[in-house]
Amino acid sequence: MLIGKPSPDDMNLHPLRYQWAYDLYNQAVRNTWFPHEIALKEDLDDWTKMTEDERHAVKFLMAFFNPAELIVNRSIALGIYPYLKSPECHLYLAKQMWEEANHCVAFEYVLQTFPLDREKVFSIHLEVPSMKVKEDYINKYMKRMTEDTLDVSTLDGKKDFIRNLVATNIVMEGVWFYSGFMVALSFRQRNQLRNLGSMINWVLRDESLHLKFGINLIHNILEENQDLVTVEFAEEIKRIIVEGVDLEVAYNKDLFPRGILGLNADYVNQYVQYVADRRLAELGIDKHYGVTNPAKWMSTATDVFELVNFFEAQNTSYEVDSGSTAKH
Repeated sequence: MLIGKPSPDDMNLHPLRYQWAYDLYNQAVRNTWFPHEIALKEDLDDWTKMTEDERHAVKFLMAFFNPAELIVNRSIALGIYPYLKSPECHLYLAKQMWEEANHCVAFEYVLQTFPLDREKVFSIHLEVPSMKVKEDYINKYMKRMTEDTLDVSTLDGKKDFIRNLVATNIVMEGVWFYSGFMVALSFRQRNQLRNLGSMINWVLRDESLHLKFGINLIHNILEENQDLVTVEFAEEIKRIIVEGVDLEVAYNKDLFPRGILGLNADYVNQYVQYVADRRLAELGIDKHYGVTNPAKWMSTATDVFELVNFFEAQNTSYEVDSGSTAKH
């Protein structure tokens, strides 16, 4: 079984039981990169030509991403790793934690390179209500994972594990981060901040694997615990995701007090809703928004492959195509 309190007996990697997790680990190792491989100083010329609203958007994104990567890191350490028995999953999560730390250092590098008031940027996520409430949303689920009363051997405990995984992996990494990536990459679409765009591409490649791991993990847990597969629990998962979208909609209004680069909050929020529908579909849950993708150019990344809909049909031959790659 995947979910449960690990024991010393869970240390044997072979024979592999979850090949998909081992394959994702090896792919993550092949994807390894380091922030200072990118010459960000070349983007400083663009910075001098940018409007105040454009600079605000970059500053706002860094203020969110910088602590967010460490929040995800902590969520893995406290809320996911301790409740999985699979050594294959532990291998992948160890690499993911390193990647989250590497992303945090990458955004530190941005803050060191661009002429920003770093102390002010560091305080934004504590002062801006739309940003702070996003962190509160994640911490609400993560806090449950550290309480003494949590027992993941029970049905309720397994639900708590999945709730936390949906909030951190599906909403934070799979919706909020993709919203920010789209905004950051919009600069490169207009031939600005091209090197920052390259960095975001590398972060996006990592996050795509994180998302794929989380979706695979949820599906495998559902397969092994069929008593979790109910209409009521599917509806609860949808509510968690919709709540996360609502928080992102409010956040993007602060990110875009006025439009930039042909973007505005409504445009980005339609993309957020589109991505959320993708996540719901990937989990086997009906779409909620029914909107089209306004940023077709963001479809250049590969998509999460189609998965069995556990909430609509029983599956007796579940397989994961480990050769697929995930993205928005």
